[in-house]
Amino acid sequence: MRFGATLVRLAPVAVAQRLSAPDRLLQAADRVLFNSGVQATSVDELLRHAHVSAATLYTHFGSKEGLVAEALRGRLKDWHAVWDQHVVAAGDDVARLLSVFDALATYRAGTQTPARWCAFMATATELPAAEGEIGDVLAADTELLTSRLLHLSRPIAGARAQQLADEVLVAYGGTLAALLRGSPDAPIEVGRRLAGSAVQAHTRTTAT
Repeated sequence: MRFGATLVRLAPVAVAQRLSAPDRLLQAADRVLFNSGVQATSVDELLRHAHVSAATLYTHFGSKEGLVAEALRGRLKDWHAVWDQHVVAAGDDVARLLSVFDALATYRAGTQTPARWCAFMATATELPAAEGEIGDVLAADTELLTSRLLHLSRPIAGARAQQLADEVLVAYGGTLAALLRGSPDAPIEVGRRLAGSAVQAHTRTTAT
């Protein structure tokens, strides 16, 4: 029994040792930055978690900011892929619009190191005037969210698509904030219901 337990404890270390140094840095960034905070996390702490030298960080990413940007790019790529899958699997226009909530649940369940709420919103809150690589990836996340919600709202609300997209966006943002607050229970389900109510209101308006 003790031998088996030892194997369980050592397995994550063995896996980490098989990762390249840049991958270990990205894994450390995912695990620490978006939970402890970008500004609160020192370079030394990242290096300790990744078991690499400062030279490795600067060689592969240029700076701590470069590492943050690359970690965010990885999350954006994964999130985009999960959301794509849910949009494709949805059976109708309403399900496609509300799939952002289903995708959020799937993404968080499948992420090894989920952020306390939203890595992009957390970073934007800490770095409201972010420029360069970090600013670019934060803008890309916003663009994906706003443009896709608008596109998916058009078949439902027609000329009022922007209003519907804005309401779903606010419901989604509130869901992310509720994840950080820890209340209410099941915030993703609550956010989806709120967005569904907005859909129903715009459907009635469009019908009349």
